Amino acid sequence: MGLSKKEKKHFLLNRGVVEIIEKDSLERKLKSGRKLRVKLGIDPTASFLHLGSAAVLRKLKQFQNMGHQIVLIIGDFTATIGDPAGREEARKPLNRTEIKKNMENYLNQINLILDINKTEICYNSAWYAKKQQNFFYTLISKVTVQQSLERDDFLKRWKAGRPISILELLYPLLQGYDSVQVKADVEIGGTDQKFNLLMGRRVQKIFTQSEQDVLTIDLLIGADGIKKMSKTAGNFIKIDETPDLQFAQIMSLKDELMPLYFELLTDIPDKKISEIKNLIKHRGEGLKKIKSQLAFEIVKSFHGAIAAGTARRNFERVFMKKNIPAGMPVFKLNKSMNLKELLLKSGLALSGAASQRLIEQGAVSLDGQIIKDWRFEIKLTSLKPAVVLKIGKHRFLKIQQ
Repeated sequence: MGLSKKEKKHFLLNRGVVEIIEKDSLERKLKSGRKLRVKLGIDPTASFLHLGSAAVLRKLKQFQNMGHQIVLIIGDFTATIGDPAGREEARKPLNRTEIKKNMENYLNQINLILDINKTEICYNSAWYAKKQQNFFYTLISKVTVQQSLERDDFLKRWKAGRPISILELLYPLLQGYDSVQVKADVEIGGTDQKFNLLMGRRVQKIFTQSEQDVLTIDLLIGADGIKKMSKTAGNFIKIDETPDLQFAQIMSLKDELMPLYFELLTDIPDKKISEIKNLIKHRGEGLKKIKSQLAFEIVKSFHGAIAAGTARRNFERVFMKKNIPAGMPVFKLNKSMNLKELLLKSGLALSGAASQRLIEQGAVSLDGQIIKDWRFEIKLTSLKPAVVLKIGKHRFLKIQQ
Protein backbone atom coordinates (compact mmCIF):
# COMPACT_ATOMS: atom_id res chain seq x y z
CA MET A 1 0.00 0.00 0.00
CA GLY A 2 3.00 2.32 0.44
CA LEU A 3 1.58 3.80 3.65
CA SER A 4 3.58 5.60 6.32
CA LYS A 5 3.78 4.10 9.82
CA LYS A 6 1.18 6.61 11.03
CA GLU A 7 -1.15 5.76 8.13
CA LYS A 8 -0.74 2.03 8.77
CA LYS A 9 -1.68 2.54 12.41
CA HIS A 10 -4.77 4.57 11.43
CA PHE A 11 -5.77 1.85 8.93
CA LEU A 12 -5.23 -0.83 11.59
CA LEU A 13 -7.38 0.86 14.22
CA ASN A 14 -10.17 2.12 11.97
CA ARG A 15 -10.65 0.15 8.76
CA GLY A 16 -13.63 -2.19 9.31
CA VAL A 17 -13.33 -1.74 13.09
CA VAL A 18 -16.55 -1.33 15.08
CA GLU A 19 -15.18 -1.12 18.63
CA ILE A 20 -11.90 -1.28 20.56
CA ILE A 21 -11.87 -2.12 24.25
CA GLU A 22 -9.78 -0.38 25.54
CA LYS A 23 -8.60 1.89 22.72
CA ASP A 24 -6.29 4.02 24.87
CA SER A 25 -4.63 0.85 26.18
CA LEU A 26 -4.13 -0.57 22.69
CA GLU A 27 -2.68 2.69 21.41
CA ARG A 28 -0.20 2.73 24.32
CA LYS A 29 0.81 -0.84 23.53
CA LEU A 30 1.36 0.00 19.88
CA LYS A 31 3.33 3.11 20.79
CA SER A 32 5.57 1.14 23.16
CA GLY A 33 7.16 -0.71 20.25
CA ARG A 34 6.64 -4.03 22.02
CA LYS A 35 5.84 -7.06 19.85
CA LEU A 36 2.22 -7.77 20.72
CA ARG A 37 0.61 -11.21 20.83
CA VAL A 38 -2.56 -10.92 18.76
CA LYS A 39 -4.99 -13.81 19.12
CA LEU A 40 -7.70 -15.27 16.91
CA GLY A 41 -9.58 -18.48 17.64
CA ILE A 42 -11.14 -20.53 14.85
CA ASP A 43 -13.22 -23.66 15.32
CA PRO A 44 -12.94 -26.11 12.39
CA THR A 45 -16.69 -26.42 11.79
CA ALA A 46 -16.32 -27.14 8.05
CA SER A 47 -13.58 -27.92 5.55
CA PHE A 48 -13.43 -24.37 4.20
CA LEU A 49 -13.29 -20.71 5.23
CA HIS A 50 -15.43 -17.99 3.64
CA LEU A 51 -15.01 -14.28 2.95
CA GLY A 52 -16.43 -13.41 6.38
CA SER A 53 -13.50 -15.28 7.94
CA ALA A 54 -11.15 -13.55 5.50
CA ALA A 55 -12.25 -10.12 6.77
CA VAL A 56 -10.99 -10.97 10.26
CA LEU A 57 -7.84 -12.66 8.95
CA ARG A 58 -7.02 -9.52 6.96
CA LYS A 59 -7.02 -7.49 10.19
CA LEU A 60 -4.56 -10.00 11.63
CA LYS A 61 -2.43 -9.53 8.53
CA GLN A 62 -2.30 -5.79 9.19
CA PHE A 63 -0.92 -6.52 12.68
CA GLN A 64 1.51 -9.05 11.19
CA ASN A 65 2.75 -6.51 8.64
CA MET A 66 3.57 -4.17 11.53
CA GLY A 67 5.77 -6.83 13.13
CA HIS A 68 3.41 -8.25 15.76
CA GLN A 69 3.05 -11.94 16.62
CA ILE A 70 -0.15 -13.55 15.37
CA VAL A 71 -1.37 -16.41 17.56
CA LEU A 72 -3.92 -18.58 15.78
CA ILE A 73 -5.81 -20.99 17.99
CA ILE A 74 -7.42 -23.93 16.21
CA GLY A 75 -10.29 -24.90 18.50
CA ASP A 76 -10.12 -28.66 18.07
CA PHE A 77 -11.32 -29.02 21.68
CA THR A 78 -13.92 -26.24 21.81
CA ALA A 79 -15.40 -27.39 18.46
CA THR A 80 -16.64 -30.48 20.30
CA ILE A 81 -18.89 -28.11 22.29
CA GLY A 82 -20.00 -25.65 19.61
CA ASP A 83 -19.77 -21.85 19.73
CA PRO A 84 -23.24 -20.38 20.43
CA ALA A 85 -22.26 -16.86 19.28
CA GLY A 86 -24.88 -15.21 17.09
CA ARG A 87 -27.14 -18.25 17.09
CA GLU A 88 -30.74 -18.70 18.11
CA GLU A 89 -30.42 -22.45 18.45
CA ALA A 90 -27.73 -24.84 19.62
CA ARG A 91 -24.91 -25.60 17.22
CA LYS A 92 -24.35 -29.27 16.55
CA PRO A 93 -21.14 -30.35 18.31
CA LEU A 94 -18.53 -32.07 16.13
CA ASN A 95 -16.82 -35.36 16.83
CA ARG A 96 -13.06 -35.86 16.64
CA THR A 97 -13.16 -37.47 13.20
CA GLU A 98 -15.10 -34.54 11.72
CA ILE A 99 -12.77 -32.02 13.36
CA LYS A 100 -9.64 -33.74 12.04
CA LYS A 101 -11.11 -33.87 8.54
CA ASN A 102 -12.11 -30.20 8.66
CA MET A 103 -8.73 -29.10 9.94
CA GLU A 104 -6.88 -30.51 6.93
CA ASN A 105 -7.62 -27.61 4.58
CA TYR A 106 -7.72 -24.76 7.11
CA LEU A 107 -4.05 -23.85 7.22
CA ASN A 108 -3.65 -23.91 3.44
CA GLN A 109 -6.55 -21.47 3.14
CA ILE A 110 -5.30 -19.26 5.98
CA ASN A 111 -1.93 -19.10 4.22
CA LEU A 112 -3.66 -17.25 1.37
CA ILE A 113 -3.90 -14.28 3.75
CA LEU A 114 -1.40 -14.67 6.60
CA ASP A 115 2.27 -15.60 6.38
CA ILE A 116 1.82 -18.97 8.02
CA ASN A 117 5.57 -19.32 8.64
CA LYS A 118 5.44 -16.27 10.91
CA THR A 119 2.21 -17.36 12.63
CA GLU A 120 2.11 -19.20 15.93
CA ILE A 121 -0.36 -22.08 15.54
CA CYS A 122 -1.90 -23.60 18.67
CA TYR A 123 -4.48 -26.35 19.17
CA ASN A 124 -6.43 -25.85 22.37
CA SER A 125 -6.76 -29.59 22.94
CA ALA A 126 -3.04 -29.42 23.82
CA TRP A 127 -3.82 -27.81 27.17
CA TYR A 128 -7.40 -28.88 27.85
CA ALA A 129 -6.51 -32.57 27.48
CA LYS A 130 -4.12 -32.16 30.44
CA LYS A 131 -6.56 -30.38 32.74
CA GLN A 132 -8.06 -32.13 35.75
CA GLN A 133 -11.68 -31.85 36.91
CA ASN A 134 -10.76 -29.35 39.60
CA PHE A 135 -9.59 -26.87 36.97
CA PHE A 136 -12.98 -26.90 35.26
CA TYR A 137 -14.81 -26.62 38.59
CA THR A 138 -12.71 -23.59 39.50
CA LEU A 139 -13.25 -21.95 36.11
CA ILE A 140 -17.01 -22.52 36.12
CA SER A 141 -17.36 -21.11 39.64
CA LYS A 142 -16.02 -17.71 38.54
CA VAL A 143 -18.97 -16.80 36.31
CA THR A 144 -22.67 -16.73 37.18
CA VAL A 145 -25.61 -17.86 35.06
CA GLN A 146 -26.87 -14.25 35.12
CA GLN A 147 -23.61 -13.05 33.59
CA SER A 148 -23.82 -15.70 30.87
CA LEU A 149 -27.39 -14.70 30.06
CA GLU A 150 -26.25 -11.14 29.36
CA ARG A 151 -25.36 -12.19 25.82
CA ASP A 152 -28.07 -11.50 23.25
CA ASP A 153 -28.23 -14.94 21.66
CA PHE A 154 -28.69 -16.71 25.01
CA LEU A 155 -31.29 -14.15 26.11
CA LYS A 156 -33.30 -14.56 22.89
CA ARG A 157 -33.32 -18.32 23.25
CA TRP A 158 -34.21 -18.08 26.95
CA LYS A 159 -37.21 -15.85 26.21
CA ALA A 160 -38.30 -18.06 23.29
CA GLY A 161 -38.11 -21.19 25.40
CA ARG A 162 -35.36 -22.72 23.26
CA PRO A 163 -32.86 -24.98 25.03
CA ILE A 164 -29.46 -23.72 26.20
CA SER A 165 -27.05 -26.49 27.17
CA ILE A 166 -24.61 -26.25 30.07
CA LEU A 167 -21.84 -26.98 27.55
CA GLU A 168 -22.76 -23.85 25.60
CA LEU A 169 -22.54 -21.78 28.78
CA LEU A 170 -19.07 -23.24 29.27
CA TYR A 171 -17.83 -22.34 25.77
CA PRO A 172 -17.07 -18.61 26.37
CA LEU A 173 -15.11 -19.52 29.50
CA LEU A 174 -12.96 -21.94 27.58
CA GLN A 175 -12.35 -19.42 24.81
CA GLY A 176 -11.46 -16.92 27.51
CA TYR A 177 -8.98 -19.31 29.10
CA ASP A 178 -7.29 -19.72 25.71
CA SER A 179 -6.22 -16.09 26.12
CA VAL A 180 -4.63 -16.95 29.46
CA GLN A 181 -2.78 -19.90 27.98
CA VAL A 182 -1.23 -17.91 25.10
CA LYS A 183 -0.83 -14.66 27.09
CA ALA A 184 -2.77 -12.62 24.53
CA ASP A 185 -2.31 -8.86 24.39
CA VAL A 186 -5.09 -8.38 21.83
CA GLU A 187 -7.95 -10.56 20.62
CA ILE A 188 -9.82 -9.99 17.38
CA GLY A 189 -13.25 -11.18 16.26
CA GLY A 190 -16.53 -10.22 14.65
CA THR A 191 -19.05 -8.11 16.54
CA ASP A 192 -21.02 -11.29 17.28
CA GLN A 193 -18.00 -12.50 19.27
CA LYS A 194 -17.92 -9.54 21.67
CA PHE A 195 -19.21 -11.49 24.67
CA ASN A 196 -16.61 -14.22 24.18
CA LEU A 197 -13.80 -11.69 23.67
CA LEU A 198 -14.72 -9.81 26.83
CA MET A 199 -14.81 -13.13 28.68
CA GLY A 200 -11.13 -13.43 27.78
CA ARG A 201 -10.44 -10.22 29.71
CA ARG A 202 -12.43 -11.49 32.67
CA VAL A 203 -10.66 -14.86 32.79
CA GLN A 204 -7.22 -13.26 32.40
CA LYS A 205 -8.01 -11.06 35.40
CA ILE A 206 -9.01 -14.15 37.41
CA PHE A 207 -5.61 -15.66 36.62
CA THR A 208 -3.84 -12.37 37.47
CA GLN A 209 -2.80 -11.60 33.90
CA SER A 210 -2.97 -8.23 32.20
CA GLU A 211 -6.28 -7.95 30.36
CA GLN A 212 -6.17 -8.25 26.59
CA ASP A 213 -7.56 -5.45 24.46
CA VAL A 214 -10.48 -6.40 22.24
CA LEU A 215 -10.96 -5.32 18.65
CA THR A 216 -14.27 -6.17 16.94
CA ILE A 217 -14.68 -6.22 13.15
CA ASP A 218 -17.86 -5.43 11.23
CA LEU A 219 -19.75 -8.50 10.06
CA LEU A 220 -19.75 -9.25 6.35
CA ILE A 221 -23.28 -9.64 5.00
CA GLY A 222 -23.67 -12.79 2.93
CA ALA A 223 -24.70 -13.34 -0.67
CA ASP A 224 -28.39 -13.26 0.31
CA GLY A 225 -27.98 -9.58 1.26
CA ILE A 226 -29.70 -10.14 4.61
CA LYS A 227 -27.83 -12.26 7.16
CA LYS A 228 -24.17 -12.30 8.13
CA MET A 229 -22.12 -14.61 5.95
CA SER A 230 -22.09 -18.05 7.51
CA LYS A 231 -21.96 -21.72 6.67
CA THR A 232 -25.22 -22.25 8.53
CA ALA A 233 -27.14 -19.69 6.46
CA GLY A 234 -25.64 -21.07 3.23
CA ASN A 235 -24.97 -17.51 1.98
CA PHE A 236 -21.19 -17.85 1.88
CA ILE A 237 -18.51 -17.37 -0.75
CA LYS A 238 -15.55 -19.67 -0.11
CA ILE A 239 -12.09 -18.15 -0.13
CA ASP A 240 -10.72 -21.14 -2.06
CA GLU A 241 -13.59 -21.18 -4.55
CA THR A 242 -12.57 -21.37 -8.22
CA PRO A 243 -11.72 -17.92 -9.65
CA ASP A 244 -14.58 -18.02 -12.19
CA LEU A 245 -17.25 -18.93 -9.64
CA GLN A 246 -15.87 -16.58 -6.98
CA PHE A 247 -15.90 -13.70 -9.47
CA ALA A 248 -19.46 -14.52 -10.55
CA GLN A 249 -20.71 -14.79 -6.96
CA ILE A 250 -19.34 -11.36 -6.14
CA MET A 251 -20.90 -9.90 -9.28
CA SER A 252 -24.28 -11.21 -8.10
CA LEU A 253 -24.14 -9.21 -4.83
CA LYS A 254 -26.52 -6.34 -4.24
CA ASP A 255 -24.98 -2.97 -5.10
CA GLU A 256 -25.59 -1.77 -1.55
CA LEU A 257 -23.12 -4.36 -0.21
CA MET A 258 -20.18 -3.11 -2.27
CA PRO A 259 -18.87 -0.50 0.21
CA LEU A 260 -18.79 -3.08 3.02
CA TYR A 261 -16.97 -5.61 0.83
CA PHE A 262 -14.48 -2.99 -0.36
CA GLU A 263 -13.87 -1.92 3.25
CA LEU A 264 -13.36 -5.39 4.70
CA LEU A 265 -11.76 -7.24 1.79
CA THR A 266 -9.66 -4.71 -0.15
CA ASP A 267 -7.13 -1.97 0.51
CA ILE A 268 -8.66 0.76 -1.66
CA PRO A 269 -8.64 4.18 0.07
CA ASP A 270 -11.51 5.24 2.34
CA LYS A 271 -12.11 8.26 0.11
CA LYS A 272 -12.86 5.97 -2.83
CA ILE A 273 -15.31 3.97 -0.72
CA SER A 274 -17.13 7.20 0.21
CA GLU A 275 -17.42 8.01 -3.49
CA ILE A 276 -18.89 4.55 -4.16
CA LYS A 277 -21.44 5.02 -1.37
CA ASN A 278 -22.51 8.31 -2.90
CA LEU A 279 -22.76 6.72 -6.35
CA ILE A 280 -24.98 3.93 -5.01
CA LYS A 281 -27.17 6.42 -3.14
CA HIS A 282 -27.87 8.40 -6.30
CA ARG A 283 -27.96 5.32 -8.57
CA GLY A 284 -25.17 6.77 -10.67
CA GLU A 285 -23.63 5.23 -13.74
CA GLY A 286 -20.68 2.87 -13.60
CA LEU A 287 -21.85 0.57 -10.79
CA LYS A 288 -21.25 -2.57 -12.87
CA LYS A 289 -17.71 -1.43 -13.55
CA ILE A 290 -17.14 -0.80 -9.84
CA LYS A 291 -18.52 -4.22 -8.93
CA SER A 292 -16.23 -5.77 -11.54
CA GLN A 293 -13.32 -3.98 -9.83
CA LEU A 294 -14.47 -5.37 -6.47
CA ALA A 295 -14.66 -8.91 -7.84
CA PHE A 296 -11.24 -8.52 -9.49
CA GLU A 297 -9.60 -7.27 -6.27
CA ILE A 298 -11.04 -10.09 -4.16
CA VAL A 299 -10.24 -12.87 -6.63
CA LYS A 300 -6.73 -11.43 -7.07
CA SER A 301 -6.10 -11.58 -3.33
CA PHE A 302 -6.69 -15.34 -3.29
CA HIS A 303 -5.73 -16.49 -6.79
CA GLY A 304 -3.45 -13.79 -8.25
CA ALA A 305 -3.89 -11.09 -10.88
CA ILE A 306 -3.68 -13.42 -13.90
CA ALA A 307 -6.46 -15.69 -12.61
CA ALA A 308 -8.57 -12.67 -11.65
CA GLY A 309 -8.19 -11.17 -15.13
CA THR A 310 -9.15 -14.47 -16.77
CA ALA A 311 -12.18 -14.78 -14.47
CA ARG A 312 -13.31 -11.28 -15.44
CA ARG A 313 -13.04 -12.06 -19.15
CA ASN A 314 -14.86 -15.35 -18.69
CA PHE A 315 -17.64 -13.62 -16.77
CA GLU A 316 -18.10 -11.05 -19.49
CA ARG A 317 -18.18 -13.77 -22.14
CA VAL A 318 -20.48 -16.13 -20.26
CA PHE A 319 -22.93 -13.94 -18.37
CA MET A 320 -22.96 -10.54 -20.00
CA LYS A 321 -23.28 -12.24 -23.40
CA LYS A 322 -25.65 -14.88 -21.99
CA ASN A 323 -23.51 -17.89 -22.95
CA ILE A 324 -23.32 -21.12 -20.98
CA PRO A 325 -19.77 -21.74 -19.68
CA ALA A 326 -17.86 -24.42 -21.52
CA GLY A 327 -15.78 -25.40 -18.48
CA MET A 328 -18.59 -25.99 -15.99
CA PRO A 329 -18.08 -28.77 -13.39
CA VAL A 330 -19.47 -32.20 -14.25
CA PHE A 331 -21.49 -34.50 -11.97
CA LYS A 332 -21.73 -38.11 -13.09
CA LEU A 333 -25.05 -39.72 -12.23
CA ASN A 334 -24.94 -43.49 -11.86
CA LYS A 335 -28.48 -43.88 -10.55
CA SER A 336 -31.68 -41.90 -10.65
CA MET A 337 -32.15 -39.47 -7.73
CA ASN A 338 -34.36 -36.58 -6.75
CA LEU A 339 -33.24 -32.99 -7.19
CA LYS A 340 -32.77 -32.37 -3.46
CA GLU A 341 -30.39 -35.31 -3.13
CA LEU A 342 -28.50 -34.32 -6.27
CA LEU A 343 -27.74 -30.83 -4.95
CA LEU A 344 -26.47 -32.38 -1.73
CA LYS A 345 -24.38 -35.10 -3.40
CA SER A 346 -22.83 -32.68 -5.88
CA GLY A 347 -21.79 -30.26 -3.13
CA LEU A 348 -24.02 -27.43 -4.36
CA ALA A 349 -25.80 -27.45 -0.98
CA LEU A 350 -24.33 -28.19 2.44
CA SER A 351 -27.47 -29.74 3.91
CA GLY A 352 -30.77 -31.27 2.88
CA ALA A 353 -32.61 -28.27 4.33
CA ALA A 354 -30.50 -25.81 2.31
CA SER A 355 -31.01 -27.89 -0.82
CA GLN A 356 -34.77 -27.99 -0.37
CA ARG A 357 -34.90 -24.25 0.33
CA LEU A 358 -33.05 -23.40 -2.89
CA ILE A 359 -35.40 -25.53 -4.95
CA GLU A 360 -38.60 -24.25 -3.34
CA GLN A 361 -37.47 -20.66 -3.80
CA GLY A 362 -37.21 -21.20 -7.55
CA ALA A 363 -33.42 -20.85 -7.69
CA VAL A 364 -32.84 -24.14 -9.51
CA SER A 365 -33.46 -24.92 -13.16
CA LEU A 366 -32.76 -27.83 -15.50
CA ASP A 367 -32.05 -26.96 -19.13
CA GLY A 368 -33.71 -23.58 -18.57
CA GLN A 369 -36.83 -24.93 -16.81
CA ILE A 370 -37.30 -23.85 -13.18
CA ILE A 371 -38.07 -26.80 -10.89
CA LYS A 372 -39.70 -26.05 -7.52
CA ASP A 373 -40.45 -29.62 -6.47
CA TRP A 374 -37.50 -31.08 -4.57
CA ARG A 375 -38.91 -34.56 -5.22
CA PHE A 376 -38.41 -34.10 -8.97
CA GLU A 377 -36.52 -37.18 -10.11
CA ILE A 378 -33.65 -36.99 -12.55
CA LYS A 379 -33.53 -40.29 -14.40
CA LEU A 380 -30.60 -41.71 -16.30
CA THR A 381 -32.80 -42.04 -19.38
CA SER A 382 -33.43 -38.26 -19.40
CA LEU A 383 -29.81 -37.11 -19.62
CA LYS A 384 -29.66 -37.05 -23.47
CA PRO A 385 -26.59 -37.44 -22.93
CA ALA A 386 -26.32 -34.51 -20.47
CA VAL A 387 -28.45 -31.78 -18.88
CA VAL A 388 -27.38 -28.42 -17.45
CA LEU A 389 -28.41 -27.58 -13.91
CA LYS A 390 -28.33 -23.91 -12.92
CA ILE A 391 -28.56 -22.39 -9.44
CA GLY A 392 -29.23 -18.68 -9.24
CA LYS A 393 -27.58 -16.61 -11.90
CA HIS A 394 -24.03 -17.85 -11.89
CA ARG A 395 -23.69 -21.50 -10.84
CA PHE A 396 -23.78 -24.27 -13.45
CA LEU A 397 -23.42 -28.03 -13.29
CA LYS A 398 -23.41 -30.49 -16.16
CA ILE A 399 -25.12 -33.78 -15.26
CA GLN A 400 -24.26 -36.85 -17.27
CA GLN A 401 -23.85 -40.59 -16.94
